[in-house]
Amino acid sequence: MGSLLDIADRAWNGEPVREYTHPFDPLFLIDEVADGVATVSGFANVAVVRAGGALTLIDVGSWLTAVPGHALVRRWSDAPVRTAVFTHGHVDHVMGMGPFVDEAKDRGAAPIQIVAHENVPARFDRYARTAGWNGCINQRQFSMRVRWPTTYPKPDVLVRDRHALALDDEGRVLSLSHDRGETDDHLWAFLPDRRVLFTGDLFIWAFPNAGNPQKVQRYPDDWARALRKMAALDPEVLLPGHGVPIVGAARVRQALTETATALESIVSQVLALMNEGADLDTVLHTVKLPVALMERPYLRPVYDDPSFVVRTVWRLYGGWWDQDPATLLPAPKDALAAEV
Repeated sequence: MGSLLDIADRAWNGEPVREYTHPFDPLFLIDEVADGVATVSGFANVAVVRAGGALTLIDVGSWLTAVPGHALVRRWSDAPVRTAVFTHGHVDHVMGMGPFVDEAKDRGAAPIQIVAHENVPARFDRYARTAGWNGCINQRQFSMRVRWPTTYPKPDVLVRDRHALALDDEGRVLSLSHDRGETDDHLWAFLPDRRVLFTGDLFIWAFPNAGNPQKVQRYPDDWARALRKMAALDPEVLLPGHGVPIVGAARVRQALTETATALESIVSQVLALMNEGADLDTVLHTVKLPVALMERPYLRPVYDDPSFVVRTVWRLYGGWWDQDPATLLPAPKDALAAEV
Protein backbone atom coordinates (compact mmCIF):
# COMPACT_ATOMS: atom_id res chain seq x y z
CA MET A 1 0.00 0.00 0.00
CA GLY A 2 1.32 3.45 -0.88
CA SER A 3 1.38 6.45 1.40
CA LEU A 4 -1.85 8.27 2.13
CA LEU A 5 -0.72 11.28 0.08
CA ASP A 6 0.21 9.05 -2.86
CA ILE A 7 -3.22 7.40 -2.77
CA ALA A 8 -4.81 10.85 -2.56
CA ASP A 9 -2.97 12.07 -5.64
CA ARG A 10 -4.00 9.05 -7.68
CA ALA A 11 -7.61 9.35 -6.51
CA TRP A 12 -7.70 13.01 -7.55
CA ASN A 13 -6.57 12.04 -11.05
CA GLY A 14 -9.34 9.48 -11.27
CA GLU A 15 -6.94 6.53 -11.38
CA PRO A 16 -8.18 3.18 -10.07
CA VAL A 17 -6.71 2.71 -6.60
CA ARG A 18 -7.00 -0.84 -5.32
CA GLU A 19 -6.72 0.16 -1.68
CA TYR A 20 -9.26 2.97 -1.97
CA THR A 21 -12.57 2.20 -3.62
CA HIS A 22 -14.93 4.20 -1.37
CA PRO A 23 -14.38 7.31 0.81
CA PHE A 24 -15.45 5.33 3.88
CA ASP A 25 -12.76 2.68 3.33
CA PRO A 26 -10.54 2.75 6.44
CA LEU A 27 -6.97 2.71 5.17
CA PHE A 28 -5.46 2.95 8.68
CA LEU A 29 -2.60 5.13 7.47
CA ILE A 30 -1.19 8.35 8.88
CA ASP A 31 0.63 11.04 6.94
CA GLU A 32 2.01 14.45 7.87
CA VAL A 33 0.37 16.91 5.47
CA ALA A 34 1.99 20.11 6.79
CA ASP A 35 4.52 20.98 9.46
CA GLY A 36 3.00 19.72 12.70
CA VAL A 37 -0.26 18.54 11.09
CA ALA A 38 -1.14 14.90 10.41
CA THR A 39 -4.23 13.00 9.34
CA VAL A 40 -5.32 9.45 10.13
CA SER A 41 -7.45 7.59 7.59
CA GLY A 42 -10.14 5.57 9.33
CA PHE A 43 -13.82 5.00 8.63
CA ALA A 44 -14.07 8.62 9.76
CA ASN A 45 -10.79 10.52 9.75
CA VAL A 46 -8.88 11.96 12.70
CA ALA A 47 -6.70 15.04 12.22
CA VAL A 48 -3.92 16.03 14.63
CA VAL A 49 -2.22 19.38 15.22
CA ARG A 50 0.98 19.49 17.29
CA ALA A 51 1.64 22.85 18.97
CA GLY A 52 2.67 24.15 22.37
CA GLY A 53 4.06 20.77 23.40
CA ALA A 54 0.64 19.09 23.07
CA LEU A 55 -1.76 17.65 20.52
CA THR A 56 -5.16 18.88 19.40
CA LEU A 57 -7.40 16.29 17.76
CA ILE A 58 -9.99 17.32 15.20
CA ASP A 59 -12.51 14.49 15.54
CA VAL A 60 -11.64 11.25 17.31
CA GLY A 61 -13.25 8.51 15.19
CA SER A 62 -15.66 5.84 16.42
CA TRP A 63 -15.40 3.22 19.13
CA LEU A 64 -14.91 0.63 16.36
CA THR A 65 -11.65 2.23 15.17
CA ALA A 66 -10.47 3.79 18.44
CA VAL A 67 -7.57 1.40 19.14
CA PRO A 68 -5.89 1.45 15.70
CA GLY A 69 -6.52 5.20 15.44
CA HIS A 70 -4.79 5.80 18.78
CA ALA A 71 -1.86 3.62 17.73
CA LEU A 72 -1.39 5.59 14.51
CA VAL A 73 -1.43 8.93 16.33
CA ARG A 74 1.16 7.60 18.77
CA ARG A 75 3.31 6.41 15.91
CA TRP A 76 3.48 10.05 14.81
CA SER A 77 3.81 11.80 18.21
CA ASP A 78 3.91 10.91 21.90
CA ALA A 79 2.91 14.43 23.02
CA PRO A 80 -0.05 14.60 25.40
CA VAL A 81 -3.50 15.29 23.98
CA ARG A 82 -4.80 18.58 25.36
CA THR A 83 -7.96 19.19 23.30
CA ALA A 84 -10.40 17.33 21.09
CA VAL A 85 -12.58 19.29 18.66
CA PHE A 86 -15.77 17.61 17.46
CA THR A 87 -16.70 18.84 14.00
CA HIS A 88 -20.21 17.49 14.66
CA GLY A 89 -21.96 14.94 16.83
CA HIS A 90 -22.14 11.87 14.58
CA VAL A 91 -20.95 8.82 16.48
CA ASP A 92 -18.27 7.90 13.94
CA HIS A 93 -16.54 11.19 14.78
CA VAL A 94 -16.91 11.46 18.57
CA MET A 95 -16.80 8.02 20.20
CA GLY A 96 -13.13 7.09 19.76
CA MET A 97 -11.68 8.98 22.73
CA GLY A 98 -11.42 5.99 25.05
CA PRO A 99 -7.72 5.12 24.55
CA PHE A 100 -6.70 8.78 24.80
CA VAL A 101 -8.75 9.28 27.99
CA ASP A 102 -7.26 6.14 29.56
CA GLU A 103 -3.78 7.23 28.55
CA ALA A 104 -4.24 10.68 30.13
CA LYS A 105 -5.34 9.04 33.39
CA ASP A 106 -2.35 6.70 33.35
CA ARG A 107 -0.01 9.64 32.80
CA GLY A 108 -1.65 11.69 35.54
CA ALA A 109 -2.39 14.37 32.95
CA ALA A 110 -5.27 16.84 32.96
CA PRO A 111 -8.53 15.62 31.38
CA ILE A 112 -8.82 16.23 27.67
CA GLN A 113 -10.85 19.34 26.90
CA ILE A 114 -13.67 18.77 24.41
CA VAL A 115 -14.80 21.60 22.13
CA ALA A 116 -18.05 21.29 20.14
CA HIS A 117 -20.94 23.30 18.78
CA GLU A 118 -23.66 24.24 21.24
CA ASN A 119 -26.19 21.95 19.47
CA VAL A 120 -24.11 18.80 20.07
CA PRO A 121 -25.51 18.07 23.58
CA ALA A 122 -29.07 18.20 22.20
CA ARG A 123 -28.02 15.73 19.47
CA PHE A 124 -26.60 13.38 22.10
CA ASP A 125 -29.86 13.62 24.07
CA ARG A 126 -31.82 12.75 20.93
CA TYR A 127 -29.53 9.82 20.19
CA ALA A 128 -30.09 8.44 23.68
CA ARG A 129 -33.88 8.73 23.26
CA THR A 130 -33.80 7.02 19.84
CA ALA A 131 -31.10 4.42 20.43
CA GLY A 132 -33.28 1.58 19.13
CA TRP A 133 -34.20 3.44 15.97
CA ASN A 134 -30.61 4.43 15.28
CA GLY A 135 -29.46 0.86 15.83
CA CYS A 136 -32.02 -0.34 13.27
CA ILE A 137 -31.22 2.18 10.56
CA ASN A 138 -27.46 1.76 10.90
CA GLN A 139 -27.79 -2.02 10.75
CA ARG A 140 -29.81 -1.55 7.56
CA GLN A 141 -27.38 0.98 6.09
CA PHE A 142 -24.06 -0.62 7.01
CA SER A 143 -25.05 -4.29 7.33
CA MET A 144 -23.57 -4.68 10.79
CA ARG A 145 -25.09 -5.32 14.18
CA VAL A 146 -24.02 -2.67 16.66
CA ARG A 147 -25.52 -1.63 19.94
CA TRP A 148 -26.22 2.07 19.62
CA PRO A 149 -24.60 4.01 22.48
CA THR A 150 -26.73 5.80 25.06
CA THR A 151 -23.94 7.70 26.84
CA TYR A 152 -21.74 10.29 25.16
CA PRO A 153 -18.71 12.46 25.95
CA LYS A 154 -19.67 15.81 27.44
CA PRO A 155 -18.24 18.92 25.73
CA ASP A 156 -16.42 21.39 27.98
CA VAL A 157 -16.46 24.36 25.58
CA LEU A 158 -19.53 25.12 23.48
CA VAL A 159 -19.22 27.23 20.34
CA ARG A 160 -22.06 29.21 18.78
CA ASP A 161 -20.76 30.93 15.63
CA ARG A 162 -16.97 31.35 15.80
CA HIS A 163 -14.20 30.50 18.23
CA ALA A 164 -10.43 30.99 18.22
CA LEU A 165 -8.87 28.00 19.97
CA ALA A 166 -5.43 28.88 21.37
CA LEU A 167 -2.82 26.25 20.54
CA ASP A 168 0.22 27.69 22.33
CA ASP A 169 1.50 30.77 24.17
CA GLU A 170 2.84 32.31 20.97
CA GLY A 171 -0.49 33.28 19.45
CA ARG A 172 -1.16 30.28 17.21
CA VAL A 173 -4.88 29.58 16.96
CA LEU A 174 -7.22 27.13 15.32
CA SER A 175 -10.14 29.08 13.91
CA LEU A 176 -13.52 27.34 14.35
CA SER A 177 -16.65 28.33 12.41
CA HIS A 178 -20.22 27.04 12.54
CA ASP A 179 -22.35 26.37 9.46
CA ARG A 180 -25.30 24.07 8.96
CA GLY A 181 -24.90 21.37 6.33
CA GLU A 182 -25.20 17.64 6.93
CA THR A 183 -26.05 18.60 10.51
CA ASP A 184 -27.15 21.66 12.47
CA ASP A 185 -24.18 21.31 14.87
CA HIS A 186 -21.27 21.42 12.45
CA LEU A 187 -17.95 23.18 12.98
CA TRP A 188 -15.18 23.46 10.43
CA ALA A 189 -11.66 24.56 11.29
CA PHE A 190 -8.82 26.44 9.66
CA LEU A 191 -5.18 26.64 10.74
CA PRO A 192 -4.05 29.97 9.24
CA ASP A 193 -0.29 29.64 9.66
CA ARG A 194 -0.28 26.30 7.81
CA ARG A 195 -3.28 27.03 5.55
CA VAL A 196 -4.83 23.68 6.48
CA LEU A 197 -8.61 23.31 6.31
CA PHE A 198 -10.49 20.71 8.37
CA THR A 199 -13.93 20.30 6.80
CA GLY A 200 -15.46 17.53 8.86
CA ASP A 201 -18.34 16.03 6.87
CA LEU A 202 -18.89 19.19 4.83
CA PHE A 203 -16.57 17.45 2.35
CA ILE A 204 -16.40 13.65 2.13
CA TRP A 205 -15.03 12.75 -1.34
CA ALA A 206 -18.54 11.89 -2.52
CA PHE A 207 -21.67 13.73 -3.51
CA PRO A 208 -22.71 15.62 -0.35
CA ASN A 209 -24.71 13.57 2.12
CA ALA A 210 -27.48 16.15 2.10
CA GLY A 211 -30.44 13.87 1.41
CA ASN A 212 -30.07 10.71 3.47
CA PRO A 213 -33.63 9.29 3.50
CA GLN A 214 -33.34 7.86 7.04
CA LYS A 215 -31.96 10.94 8.77
CA VAL A 216 -33.16 14.28 10.07
CA GLN A 217 -33.27 17.50 8.02
CA ARG A 218 -30.13 18.57 6.16
CA TYR A 219 -29.33 22.05 4.81
CA PRO A 220 -27.88 22.07 1.28
CA ASP A 221 -28.13 25.86 0.78
CA ASP A 222 -26.23 26.61 3.99
CA TRP A 223 -23.80 23.84 3.08
CA ALA A 224 -22.92 25.50 -0.23
CA ARG A 225 -22.35 28.85 1.50
CA ALA A 226 -20.00 27.18 3.99
CA LEU A 227 -17.95 25.65 1.17
CA ARG A 228 -17.56 29.04 -0.47
CA LYS A 229 -16.45 30.58 2.83
CA MET A 230 -13.78 27.88 3.06
CA ALA A 231 -12.62 28.45 -0.51
CA ALA A 232 -12.25 32.19 0.17
CA LEU A 233 -9.56 31.39 2.76
CA ASP A 234 -7.37 29.92 -0.01
CA PRO A 235 -6.37 26.73 1.87
CA GLU A 236 -3.36 24.76 0.72
CA VAL A 237 -4.50 21.45 2.26
CA LEU A 238 -8.01 20.05 2.76
CA LEU A 239 -8.53 17.31 5.34
CA PRO A 240 -12.01 15.80 4.89
CA GLY A 241 -14.24 13.97 7.35
CA HIS A 242 -14.07 10.90 5.11
CA GLY A 243 -11.76 10.11 2.23
CA VAL A 244 -8.23 11.20 1.48
CA PRO A 245 -6.54 14.63 1.74
CA ILE A 246 -6.45 17.15 -1.08
CA VAL A 247 -3.15 19.02 -1.42
CA GLY A 248 -2.59 22.14 -3.51
CA ALA A 249 -4.52 25.40 -3.39
CA ALA A 250 -5.93 25.05 -6.92
CA ARG A 251 -7.23 21.54 -6.27
CA VAL A 252 -8.74 22.52 -2.93
CA ARG A 253 -10.48 25.54 -4.45
CA GLN A 254 -11.86 23.43 -7.30
CA ALA A 255 -13.20 20.72 -5.00
CA LEU A 256 -14.89 23.20 -2.68
CA THR A 257 -16.40 25.45 -5.33
CA GLU A 258 -17.62 22.65 -7.58
CA THR A 259 -19.27 20.90 -4.65
CA ALA A 260 -20.94 24.19 -3.75
CA THR A 261 -22.07 24.63 -7.35
CA ALA A 262 -23.65 21.16 -7.40
CA LEU A 263 -25.68 21.90 -4.26
CA GLU A 264 -26.66 25.38 -5.45
CA SER A 265 -27.84 23.94 -8.76
CA ILE A 266 -30.20 21.50 -7.05
CA VAL A 267 -31.57 24.14 -4.67
CA SER A 268 -32.20 26.71 -7.40
CA GLN A 269 -33.86 24.19 -9.73
CA VAL A 270 -36.12 22.79 -7.01
CA LEU A 271 -37.21 26.22 -5.78
CA ALA A 272 -37.92 27.41 -9.33
CA LEU A 273 -40.19 24.42 -9.95
CA MET A 274 -41.89 24.74 -6.56
CA ASN A 275 -42.60 28.39 -7.28
CA GLU A 276 -44.26 27.32 -10.55
CA GLY A 277 -46.55 24.99 -8.58
CA ALA A 278 -44.95 21.71 -9.66
CA ASP A 279 -45.57 18.60 -7.59
CA LEU A 280 -42.76 16.50 -6.12
CA ASP A 281 -42.93 13.84 -8.84
CA THR A 282 -42.39 16.49 -11.51
CA VAL A 283 -39.53 18.04 -9.57
CA LEU A 284 -37.81 14.69 -9.03
CA HIS A 285 -37.86 13.89 -12.74
CA THR A 286 -36.93 17.35 -13.96
CA VAL A 287 -33.93 18.42 -11.87
CA LYS A 288 -30.64 17.52 -13.53
CA LEU A 289 -27.02 18.24 -12.64
CA PRO A 290 -24.26 19.13 -15.11
CA VAL A 291 -22.67 15.92 -16.38
CA ALA A 292 -19.17 17.37 -15.98
CA LEU A 293 -19.69 17.81 -12.24
CA MET A 294 -21.03 14.30 -11.74
CA GLU A 295 -17.90 12.90 -13.40
CA ARG A 296 -15.59 14.40 -10.76
CA PRO A 297 -14.04 11.69 -8.55
CA TYR A 298 -15.03 13.67 -5.44
CA LEU A 299 -18.69 14.08 -6.52
CA ARG A 300 -19.59 10.47 -7.27
CA PRO A 301 -23.02 9.55 -5.81
CA VAL A 302 -21.62 6.58 -3.89
CA TYR A 303 -23.21 7.43 -0.54
CA ASP A 304 -26.04 9.86 -1.28
CA ASP A 305 -27.98 10.51 -4.47
CA PRO A 306 -28.85 13.89 -5.98
CA SER A 307 -32.53 12.90 -6.13
CA PHE A 308 -32.45 12.46 -2.35
CA VAL A 309 -31.16 16.02 -2.05
CA VAL A 310 -34.13 17.14 -4.16
CA ARG A 311 -36.38 15.62 -1.51
CA THR A 312 -34.42 17.37 1.24
CA VAL A 313 -34.95 20.75 -0.40
CA TRP A 314 -38.65 19.97 -0.87
CA ARG A 315 -39.02 18.96 2.78
CA LEU A 316 -37.11 22.05 4.00
CA TYR A 317 -39.16 24.56 2.00
CA GLY A 318 -42.42 22.73 1.33
CA GLY A 319 -43.07 20.18 4.07
CA TRP A 320 -43.54 16.44 3.81
CA TRP A 321 -46.53 16.27 1.45
CA ASP A 322 -45.77 15.49 -2.22
CA GLN A 323 -48.96 17.25 -3.50
CA ASP A 324 -50.59 13.95 -4.48
CA PRO A 325 -54.10 13.90 -2.90
CA ALA A 326 -53.90 10.12 -2.54
CA THR A 327 -51.01 10.41 -0.08
CA LEU A 328 -52.50 13.08 2.18
CA LEU A 329 -54.93 10.87 4.17
CA PRO A 330 -54.17 7.40 2.78
CA ALA A 331 -56.02 4.23 3.67
CA PRO A 332 -53.97 1.46 5.33
CA LYS A 333 -51.92 -0.48 2.79
CA ASP A 334 -53.62 -3.76 3.73
CA ALA A 335 -57.07 -2.23 3.10
CA LEU A 336 -55.95 -0.85 -0.25
CA ALA A 337 -54.48 -4.22 -1.25
CA ALA A 338 -57.67 -6.04 -0.28
CA GLU A 339 -59.78 -3.61 -2.32
CA VAL A 340 -57.53 -4.02 -5.37
